[in-house]
Amino acid sequence: MKMVVIAGARPNFVKIAPLIKEMRRYPSMHPVFIHTGQHYDQVMSDQFLMELELQPPDINLGVGSGSHATQTAEVIRRLEPILEIVKPHAVLVVGDVNSTLGAALTAAKLGIPVAHVEAGLRSFDRTMPEEINRVLTDAISDLLFVTEESGQRNLLREGISEEKIHFVGNVMIDTLRGSKERWESSSIFRRLGLVEGSYYAVLTLHRPSNVDDPATLKPLLEALQVLSQQLPIIFPVHPRVKPQLLQQKDLFWPRQGSGESLPGKGISCLDPLGYYDCIALMSRARLVLTDSGGIQEETTILGVPCLTLRNTTERPVTVTHGTNRVIGTDPGRIVEEALRTLDNPPLSNGGPPLWDGEASKRIVQILVGLQGGQYYV
Repeated sequence: MKMVVIAGARPNFVKIAPLIKEMRRYPSMHPVFIHTGQHYDQVMSDQFLMELELQPPDINLGVGSGSHATQTAEVIRRLEPILEIVKPHAVLVVGDVNSTLGAALTAAKLGIPVAHVEAGLRSFDRTMPEEINRVLTDAISDLLFVTEESGQRNLLREGISEEKIHFVGNVMIDTLRGSKERWESSSIFRRLGLVEGSYYAVLTLHRPSNVDDPATLKPLLEALQVLSQQLPIIFPVHPRVKPQLLQQKDLFWPRQGSGESLPGKGISCLDPLGYYDCIALMSRARLVLTDSGGIQEETTILGVPCLTLRNTTERPVTVTHGTNRVIGTDPGRIVEEALRTLDNPPLSNGGPPLWDGEASKRIVQILVGLQGGQYYV
């Protein structure tokens, strides 16, 4: 079975790594790894590929940056002739980025079955580009692999046939659990001068709704600066956020990089981190503040309190079964909720069902078991 596996952004690498590794265990499976190049920072991409033990992509579409429409259109334009040559039995997409939707549309138009990993997640906020990508990708997929029970309910409510839906668990957690020994031995603590028991928070921001408008970003950062006088904040800066931060220099310690010890208070900006360094840093944090979906999931398994700086989450299981709370972006509430969480941290209850590190095995077993060209069971 020739399976084209699509990734377009660094979080996608975390999701496909255990899948490709599992596929290679089966002589009948032949994965073809296509990187769309949506996240185009070569150094960061190479670092993630190396850490996750992913072989270089068989094909890189080199889509690069651009508007949502441009990126999606370029994926379609560049992928179509490749699929016509490769002639895969199916195309597997993960997550909810523009590459996910572009690849799914291309395959569906060519009559190639589509498998969507991380299907069914819904924030019910159509202003989020990712929500549009999720809904449309699920609507045209033949196999839908869901990470949590809410995904099943959402898909059934949208009219997706039950036999297409498979509750398999979370492949991101496969990577997290499978690499524990490596991220636990990360050198990030030594490089930042953090000793066992250090008192700090981790911050990540990248959503356009939070970072693109200075009128939104500045009050958010001011609130975090107030919090950082009580709890030092470490902020690995996403590449697309850096230009906006350069306009807010007065709110940060004047340093970039990760080669010196952190100050005792304030927000310390770091260059982007690799996967192992990022997980290690979060694992010992007293608190994580984020607008990322994946980090809500990772902190749930790490047992670290997480405050989601959004008004909605498409991953409600991280709230009901994990350590996550969705608090919005009101500056006063951020400080209040953070201090309250530090005083009364939520307790982990072992994590959501099937987040056991075996999701990729379940997915590949279903794919291998398909017969006669029928790509749903």
